[in-house]
Amino acid sequence: MKTKSFRRIAALTIAFSLIGGVTLAMPAMAAEPTTRYIAVSATGTTLVVPDAVRIDATVSVLAKTTKEALAAASTSASAVRRALVAAKIATKDLATTSATVYPEYSYPQDGSAPVLAGYRASQSFSITVRAASTAGAVIDAIVDAGGNNLMVNSVSPFVINDDKAIDVARGLAVNRAKAKANSYAKLLGIKLGKVIFLEETSSPISYPIYSVSGKAEDSATQIDLGQQKVSVSVSVRWAIG
Repeated sequence: MKTKSFRRIAALTIAFSLIGGVTLAMPAMAAEPTTRYIAVSATGTTLVVPDAVRIDATVSVLAKTTKEALAAASTSASAVRRALVAAKIATKDLATTSATVYPEYSYPQDGSAPVLAGYRASQSFSITVRAASTAGAVIDAIVDAGGNNLMVNSVSPFVINDDKAIDVARGLAVNRAKAKANSYAKLLGIKLGKVIFLEETSSPISYPIYSVSGKAEDSATQIDLGQQKVSVSVSVRWAIG
């Protein structure tokens, strides 16, 4: 009898403990507030003069054999590298983007079979000029060094040090977001609380100049930098009562 009574008491104690746990947990869950908020997005944009220029150039040589083509292309490429060193372009700012050699054919107008013209070897470079004002002189130097074997494919002014411009654009974006949120709050007759969420995206916009040719005999090449947009977009949420 004592054993049965003890088991009953123990079972009742466990049951009350479980019920008590559920009873305590439910108010805690119900106490979690549902956050109400206003969410707005805004973009800040500033104009900045590019401080760097990217030059894409290719050395290309046609010869009777692949060996001769590669050797001639390497000679021209070495001359271009020496010109870049003389123009104070750092090694880290010169990258080989491709190196190829392949047979090249000519196609007779009478429709007969293609004729092997030789083998073309090419080597392409991406050159970063950190002093934008010297980009024209750098182009002239590599054209002089590479001669007719060199082709300048593109010249692209861009912003390499954009920290200050991004700070300005960020300030404009946040101020516009605040103005929007305050406007909505006034229209709805509510008061803004604390910021509970913020997300940012930034996007410098580049406007490249394509197919720049070699310099004229009586003048130096000039690169017009223009202005570029640097934009920052933000999404912000303010809690409301």
